[in-house]
Amino acid sequence: MPDYWPSCGYRLLGAAPGGQLAVSDDFLKSYLLRPELAPVPESCAAELALHGQLLGLPRSEVREAQIAAISDGDSRDNYRIWLRFRDRLLAAPTLEAAYAGLFAGDGVDAPPKFVHELTQILLRHILGQSADPFEARAAEMLFRPQRVSVLPDGAVMAADVQTVELYATSGGFGSLGELLARNRTPTRTIDLDVLSDDNAEAYWGRDERYDFAVSLNRGGRALDALCRVLERWIAHFLSVEVSIRPRREIDDARWLWHVGLDAEASGLLNDLYNRVGVGDERMERLLCLFELNFADAADMRPALAGRPVYLAMAVDAESRLKLKPQNLLLNLPLARPQ
Repeated sequence: MPDYWPSCGYRLLGAAPGGQLAVSDDFLKSYLLRPELAPVPESCAAELALHGQLLGLPRSEVREAQIAAISDGDSRDNYRIWLRFRDRLLAAPTLEAAYAGLFAGDGVDAPPKFVHELTQILLRHILGQSADPFEARAAEMLFRPQRVSVLPDGAVMAADVQTVELYATSGGFGSLGELLARNRTPTRTIDLDVLSDDNAEAYWGRDERYDFAVSLNRGGRALDALCRVLERWIAHFLSVEVSIRPRREIDDARWLWHVGLDAEASGLLNDLYNRVGVGDERMERLLCLFELNFADAADMRPALAGRPVYLAMAVDAESRLKLKPQNLLLNLPLARPQ
């Protein structure tokens, strides 16, 4: 199996106790090579000096006066954002702890791109070399928003939002396609391949292109793979074993606990639980329901021990699915604090 997701920086991290990840100097330096921080010909002497300092010693202290001396305002802002993020990483014993800590305060102070990249790195580590293509594709849903469509035959399809928008703009032909689109010149239709048993091995040659669509219908490989990915995500972070399976509905007079896997699903489940009226249009956004059970009831809060936890995911008004895997780390009813 190829070493998939090579661009996510996984190889630059070190090993920490308990099978977790440690932040290395090389990992920190990789951010300094990004276009947001890499110097350009117009960079002033203060910016060049700071960049050189951090490339040599990425953990070194940076004074506010050094940032204030940078002439370009965007560069000043970018350095402040990255240094705040760097300090969060370095203050935690592991990358996992730093990731969980991002969501512990009043609001996430890291750019969404950084959060998504950390999610990708952690999933790469959690799935390891044992991941099959369906697991790897399902994991994409946790760090890349999806566009969901219901086909006339009832198939529920998810495709990467950025890929869909690229093809919608350019027909898959890059800048040439954009030019043709502006001039209203038709381009040939390009349909995304749907991941299946027949083409699954081709995923490894295209995993960085995010151009496989996937079916989310119950009984399909992708939805089952998503359940396995979420189980392993929980086990890695929380050290508890759970099982997750799709459900058609929640028919439970003793419904006690639920977790939305995204903002839309959280609001829907809260309203349904509290018997608040939910209109048909909003109800149609509910994409999938799941039942989560703890292998050991002692891992749950005593008042909830042995009871299922219901999960859901839903699309927004623009048919986008934006999963928030951190919800599972923050909101499961654990017997012990994390």
